[in-house]
Amino acid sequence: MSKLAYLGPQGTFCEAALRLLEPDAERLPCANVGAALDAARDGEADGAVVPLENSVEGAITQTLDELAGGRPLHITGEWLLPVEFSLLVRPGTELAQIKRVITHPAAHTQCRGFIEREMPGAVVIAASSTAAAAQEVSSPESPYDAAISPAIAGEYYGLDEIASDIGDRSDTVTRFIRVNRPGQLPAPTGADRTSLVAFLRDDHPGALLEMLSEFAVRGVNLTRIESRPTGDGIGRYFFHFDFEGHIADARVGEAVSGLHRLCDDLRFLGSYPRADRVPTQIKEGTGDTDFAEAAEWLGKIRAGLA
Repeated sequence: MSKLAYLGPQGTFCEAALRLLEPDAERLPCANVGAALDAARDGEADGAVVPLENSVEGAITQTLDELAGGRPLHITGEWLLPVEFSLLVRPGTELAQIKRVITHPAAHTQCRGFIEREMPGAVVIAASSTAAAAQEVSSPESPYDAAISPAIAGEYYGLDEIASDIGDRSDTVTRFIRVNRPGQLPAPTGADRTSLVAFLRDDHPGALLEMLSEFAVRGVNLTRIESRPTGDGIGRYFFHFDFEGHIADARVGEAVSGLHRLCDDLRFLGSYPRADRVPTQIKEGTGDTDFAEAAEWLGKIRAGLA
């Protein structure tokens, strides 16, 4: 049985994703994303499960930064979890009594319509996570009347759910990833994603275009690009890329090799099956056979045989 660290405390969406897709794994809650990843790096856990992006809020920047720095980790899988928020209270509390609500700022943003409609006079206070908010409300001495959290948090902390699915959008999804220490990569499936981090060698006109061209000329489709500050001064950035295909694919391998020539540093984050199982679309002339035939032709030219 594997042991997986995750963004805690107990009752987070991260744990819900882990319970759904790795139900037999031993779970190790951690205080933050960095602690969960370090547990995987240090061998305290076999791997870690952390959030990477949300369909409303966008990228989880702490995860991006932690993967770009520190000892390398590889993404070995991803999951898409529908996000549904609940209003949790201590037993006996009614909606009309709620004056102070605690939740994570991202949850506040995604439930703003419900709050304004159903609790127009309530004050909303920020918590470190939605599960931490539920944990706080569970105390009889808590100054807060309610928490906006996943329903799973109510199970852990003895709270009643007096409203469910209170998000402003019913189709909100969070993408979670499993990471492991570098090792053998998952085998190609034909519906894969590859992730990496690229650090520019120098800032000059067209630098980003040069990187993007390495993908475009080989028919590699980008699914996400994020820029993050390096911390070395204003205007200095590194880039996270997600794109279709597996590093074992010729077009992907050549694109990554091209980036390696352009960049000061390139961190490979993994090739793994896509959660949505959407097959990779291969543009005409960019399949493995096409690259092999081109290499064979070039070899003949260099050998004076053609």
